[in-house]
Amino acid sequence: MPTPDADALMHSEACAAHIRVEIAKAKGWMSFAQFMDLALYAPGLGYYGAGARKFGAAGDFVTAPEISSLFGQCIARSIAATITATQGDVLELGPGSGKLACDVLLALDDLDALPKHYFLLEVSADLRQRQTQALARLPSHLAKLAVWLDTLPDRFDGAIVANEVLDVVPIHLVTFSSGWVFERGVVVDEQNQFQWRDNPAIPKSLNKPVSRIQTAFSAIGVDNGVPDGYLTEIAPAVDGLVASLAKSLHRGTILLIDYGFRHAEFYHPHRDTGTLMCHYRHYAHTDPFYLPGLQDITAHVEFTSVAETGIANGLELIGYTSQAQFLLQAGITELIAAVDPADASAYLPMTNQAQRLLSPAEMGEFFKVIGFSKGGCTIDALANARPLPL
Repeated sequence: MPTPDADALMHSEACAAHIRVEIAKAKGWMSFAQFMDLALYAPGLGYYGAGARKFGAAGDFVTAPEISSLFGQCIARSIAATITATQGDVLELGPGSGKLACDVLLALDDLDALPKHYFLLEVSADLRQRQTQALARLPSHLAKLAVWLDTLPDRFDGAIVANEVLDVVPIHLVTFSSGWVFERGVVVDEQNQFQWRDNPAIPKSLNKPVSRIQTAFSAIGVDNGVPDGYLTEIAPAVDGLVASLAKSLHRGTILLIDYGFRHAEFYHPHRDTGTLMCHYRHYAHTDPFYLPGLQDITAHVEFTSVAETGIANGLELIGYTSQAQFLLQAGITELIAAVDPADASAYLPMTNQAQRLLSPAEMGEFFKVIGFSKGGCTIDALANARPLPL
């Protein structure tokens, strides 16, 4: 992997030192959820709390909005009815570079479905600055709609959108051995390096999901339950976020896009090392202790729990499908067809971008879309798409 420069290394060491202090305060052992939270969100030090470039070719990964404006245009087409019905707002969680917000606002303007406000919930001061710069380049009647938030509103009417947000919510690691369940956490060894250590005392918040994992293995006839050494993730904070969104939403829709699986696929015997993944300069690897503060740390989303949590908190499930199916129903082919094929400089890049968004070998099947509603609203592009089992 590329070697960071001296300033970046100094920043990473400062982030690591901060985590070591917090581990000491926690009596020498820290859950991985706490480690991930600090490595990603510690103010001024964590990956999302500091200034490293994250998105695009010069960053660590590329998201769908960075690939093509087609993505944002399809999002706009899918939420336009919600905005019209509620006469409300758009709320985007984790707006990243601001590219999605720009594309959605431009497309909603073309559809004559502008919201009263476009709220951006962003925890990173650095990313807020970049989003501000991106949105400032829009026509003034669109730029003035942008409003940044620190917390979810108590009551919200309109469309809530989150693209690649759930995968960076801190997760707990659990492992199974001889019928026992351990939580895998982090300690500091004698060489002042981070090391794994398993703790047999798991928090009560993990008891129910652990029981569901064990039940899932029994249901498919695995002898002796969960195999020894099986390692996986549990994300109560994701369920907490979905519950908070449900509480905030008064009337409107919620659209969540991320990579992941339903419960039966997520907790499968063959997925015995979990889904934890790190991203640094477009290299993917599995070592979360590498350059803390300079790399992204993610885990796949378990969408069955997301659906159940939404329903339990008063939301109606609109649907769950692949990104490809959703974009096709949202009219991506119509958007491409509107460009003259004779204009090769515009048409060929657009078709290449669409291929990346739709192809099963790229993002088309790997990414999933789940949507919820409240107050009679819906998202036709999701409701009409071929459903995936939950």
